[in-house]
Amino acid sequence: MAQFLTSGNQTMVTEFLFSVFPNLYEGGLLFFIPLLLIYGFIVSGNLTIFLAVHLDVVLRTPMYFFISVLSFLEIWYTSTTIPKMLSNLISEQKTISLAGCLMQMYFFHSLGITEGCVLTAMAIDRYLAICHPLRYPTIMTKKLSIQLTAGSCLCGFLLVLPEIAWISTLPFCGSNQIHQIFCDFTPVLSLACTDTSLVVIVDAIHGAQILASFLVIALSYMRIIVVVLGMPSAEGRHKAFSTCAAHLAVFLLFFGSVAVMYLRFSATYSVFWDTATAVTFVILAPFLNPIIYSLRNKDMKDAIRRLFCHHKAMGGAGREI
Repeated sequence: MAQFLTSGNQTMVTEFLFSVFPNLYEGGLLFFIPLLLIYGFIVSGNLTIFLAVHLDVVLRTPMYFFISVLSFLEIWYTSTTIPKMLSNLISEQKTISLAGCLMQMYFFHSLGITEGCVLTAMAIDRYLAICHPLRYPTIMTKKLSIQLTAGSCLCGFLLVLPEIAWISTLPFCGSNQIHQIFCDFTPVLSLACTDTSLVVIVDAIHGAQILASFLVIALSYMRIIVVVLGMPSAEGRHKAFSTCAAHLAVFLLFFGSVAVMYLRFSATYSVFWDTATAVTFVILAPFLNPIIYSLRNKDMKDAIRRLFCHHKAMGGAGREI
């Protein structure tokens, strides 16, 4: 049951209700089981990639370091939304407190922006490795990789803070129903009983950040394609393209769905299409990322195989002792 607080002549909302989730015996269970399996795969798959990169000597390069960072972020990115979705699918009370909603929005968007920045750093890394191979080892050092990662986190966690702080001061009254699968800016702001036109300025800042990342990545890969096509060796072209294919696929999946969701300007979609778009970058993209990075990369597959073989060997040694 939703909670309200009376203030003067207005009834203030202290809880929000997710209206798009079905009840447990009206289809909720049919969504709960697949989503639980998907979430388990996302966590285990990304954790496996993270451990493989940091435990295998072969993968200790800037490219794999960024992949491990992305995998680590994916675990927390999905954990801000999917556990609550699972709870909503089997619980009669499909509610979230105002503070919980603000926290979910903050961490979801902070981690999402951080991922976008890391993807940009990965594009720069591939650009330097393919277009400037001789200078690459001296430019993309371990120190620079860590600095780019730290800068990505700083950008992600600071950029969203002013907007969340502003939303926390808004009064919410009347309807408390959120027509989305998680707390997001547009559906939450539509429930505020005051003028929220200031959000246009903040949205413009976020839009500029998304477009800047997209532009850097797009220009990097345009240059990479030109250089690769000019390589005399077919084997060299194939190797260069294969190292970039996984990152390019993740980039298109992530930025494509984010652009549809957040660069719509004045366009409005139905609840169904809003939900479908949200599912793409909240669930589908994190689900496909471990598959893309492991199946498309021989070194990663070999490292994961060695990781599990080492674990089995250690287990067998333990039983013998």
